[in-house]
Amino acid sequence: MLPFVQSFSVYDALCESGQSQGMNAKNYLCPSKKMEMNKEHYAAIDVGSNAVRLLIKCVNSEEAEEPLSKVLLLRVPLRLGEDSFNKGYIGEEKTDNMIRLMRAYSEMMKIYRVRDYRACATSAMRDASNGKELVGLIREETGIAIDIIDGDEEARLVSDNNIERLIADGANYLYLDVGGGSTELTLFSQSEVKHSHSFNIGTVRLLSGKVQPETWAAFCSELETITEQYAELSIIGTGGNINRLVRLSGSDRGSSRYGVMPVEALRNTYELLKPISTEERMVRFHLKPDRADVIIPAAEIFLKVADITGARNIIAPVIGLADGIVEDLYMRHQPKLS
Repeated sequence: MLPFVQSFSVYDALCESGQSQGMNAKNYLCPSKKMEMNKEHYAAIDVGSNAVRLLIKCVNSEEAEEPLSKVLLLRVPLRLGEDSFNKGYIGEEKTDNMIRLMRAYSEMMKIYRVRDYRACATSAMRDASNGKELVGLIREETGIAIDIIDGDEEARLVSDNNIERLIADGANYLYLDVGGGSTELTLFSQSEVKHSHSFNIGTVRLLSGKVQPETWAAFCSELETITEQYAELSIIGTGGNINRLVRLSGSDRGSSRYGVMPVEALRNTYELLKPISTEERMVRFHLKPDRADVIIPAAEIFLKVADITGARNIIAPVIGLADGIVEDLYMRHQPKLS
């Protein structure tokens, strides 16, 4: 059962915490007939180092091409990594904001009559000295249970997310999920996972100057080893930054599911964005404040990988950890075949 929150305004919480996706909070409080509230819904909460997301998907009919459809995505840029990576703990202000946001997300899940949900916290909460304490406080105050997952679990949830639709038999792929606190690297060859590793290299961590030289060295060394063993690697990149970079570069989005960006187009876009201020990026390219700064280190991570591997293109599907969580939940609830 989902937690009951008494006398709480979803509208106030969303407005005070910061709305995302360019949508008005009022729009979420009046579900339309098109929402088909009688359908089965599953939800994921992704507690990241830069933003905290709520994703709700509904189960489609058996005749539909896709088993699940997105009905709601909220993203609030709490940037927990600022505290975790600089102070070593999550401070009082961000703790208060997290509690208020979890109350709001709880209410949204009740509006959509979510059958089941899972909330996963990643790098910022893993590193915070009071991460487990904060999880307990959030459970006590809001009823939302948060799992602090390790890098291996994070990589599994991301890479299991219908990746077979993007890869060709016999080809080699590096799947990179670049987040605020960490980068998950997964190697696919012959349509199978051959290797997976999480590195404490993320956009917020880089902005804070908290990526250790030895971590960068280990990351580059691993990429070099993979490149020696697997020829003609293609890169699959996920995360909000790479999808924004695809749009900024003007690269063709081959379908609604993914875009393909030449590495040179990424390099040109990076060289255009890098010299100008965060404020100018916001004005000229219509970037939100929490995207305008982290997009630079994100581009640098992808360019580093491309330079080492020699990859010429980056495939960018519009999926992430939250999608993987929902997919995992959905599969758990499917009747097992005897």
